[in-house]
Amino acid sequence: MDLQFSFCFVFFTFTAVFFLFSFSLYILRLNRCCNCDVCTAFITRSWAAEFVNLSDWYTHLLRKSPTGTIHLHVLNNIITSNPDNVEYMLKTNFDNYPKGKAFSTILGDLLGRGIFNVDGKCWRFQRKMASLELGSVSIRSHALNVVVDEIESRLIPLFSSVAENKDGAVLDLQDVFRRFSFDTICKFSFGLDPGSLKPSLPVSELESAFDLSSKLCAERAMAPSPLIWKIKRLFNIGSEKNLKESIKIVKRMADQVIKTRRETGFSSNNDLLSRFMGSISDDDYLRDIVISFLLAGRDTVASALTSFFLLMSQNPKVVKKIREESDQVMGETRDTLASFKDLQNLHYLQAALHESMRLYPPVQFDSKFTKQEDVLPDGTFVRRGSRVTYHPYAMGRMERIWGPDALEFKPERWIRNGEFKAESAYKYPVYQGGVRVCLGREMSLVEMKSVALCLIRRFDVRVVNPSQALRFAPGLTATVSGGLPAVVRPIDLQSS
Repeated sequence: MDLQFSFCFVFFTFTAVFFLFSFSLYILRLNRCCNCDVCTAFITRSWAAEFVNLSDWYTHLLRKSPTGTIHLHVLNNIITSNPDNVEYMLKTNFDNYPKGKAFSTILGDLLGRGIFNVDGKCWRFQRKMASLELGSVSIRSHALNVVVDEIESRLIPLFSSVAENKDGAVLDLQDVFRRFSFDTICKFSFGLDPGSLKPSLPVSELESAFDLSSKLCAERAMAPSPLIWKIKRLFNIGSEKNLKESIKIVKRMADQVIKTRRETGFSSNNDLLSRFMGSISDDDYLRDIVISFLLAGRDTVASALTSFFLLMSQNPKVVKKIREESDQVMGETRDTLASFKDLQNLHYLQAALHESMRLYPPVQFDSKFTKQEDVLPDGTFVRRGSRVTYHPYAMGRMERIWGPDALEFKPERWIRNGEFKAESAYKYPVYQGGVRVCLGREMSLVEMKSVALCLIRRFDVRVVNPSQALRFAPGLTATVSGGLPAVVRPIDLQSS
């Protein structure tokens, strides 16, 4: 027993010393001792004295940079808001800017070999399949039916019950939209209804596990060194233990759905899982793919709707214009939902949503890792293996891109001759661009327009503190810390 104890002690001591030594080398390699003003402010967090969010500080630095690009040496991260650089990364020299092993390792435990976590042949295969499926009329029709059913059976009844409450009940819009989008994406992806938006607003084990998994994966990316979370994962302690347990719940439930679908048959179902089953026999691979779509389809829609209704509370004239436009397209009877054709003709609503995401993109930044050394169009030299980040949040606030009124919420900037006109994906990379442009863009817009319109036409939704500066919690998508409390009242038709 003593010999065994001694052996274990020596082994763990050697392991700890080895990791500490490796960590020291890592620090030296990344030049952590850089004493430039930017790196010093990052390390000491002195930026927090002036800026609410890290993204706001980055925006400030990028705005001051002549090229719209900065270098955070301590993280070996080049951050850019230059549209030419974005186009170069996402299109012109796409192959040199993959997700990279560093990124896929961070999300690997949750997403596995899913489309958002891989490069090369694996990505191309999933991309081709997803493009065929998501582009079909039947799957888009199914997605709209799922959204409409959730709106009619759960979202409207919930808002109606709150609006009828004479005690001034407050609703957390962010929580409601996260529940709504989780229900819809689970139905669309798995054919599974978690019932998150039932009247009692139940706590869903799957939703809680999914939220925690996303949050802890994001914290991995923010760690000063990957060795920190890798050591915790090795010894199964702290946040890594919690992450392992939450991912286990997500994967267990996904596996159960897949197993049941295999047993009962899938050819007659329209959900994404059933459509992929015909081409993929590896159930672990299938699970990774669907969980990736779950991540993308849930958090981004909820984030976009949350910030949209904050901006609606700040801009009542925009709400009035949306109502007027919808009355012209759909008639003044406001208890009907918009058809797909109606949504296509609501140009001002489309502009308002795009303008909202310009200022508050659901994914505030996206990073790639260079395969070979390179020079960006603005002259920035990039070493092999460097992290290069383009920053949609900062780009939406740049006067050099959007003009002197860049900080104003102005849907009219998207309207030309009475119709909505999209901007370049590299000026507005909210849905990425180039080869990796988001395949679910149109479906997400249909969902957001459907939700926004039904609420605006029926209710007066006012955020409790509309002038607040949003503080974002750590996460893979923009999540408002503390939620977004709002008061809901029946609409006053005379004032609308």
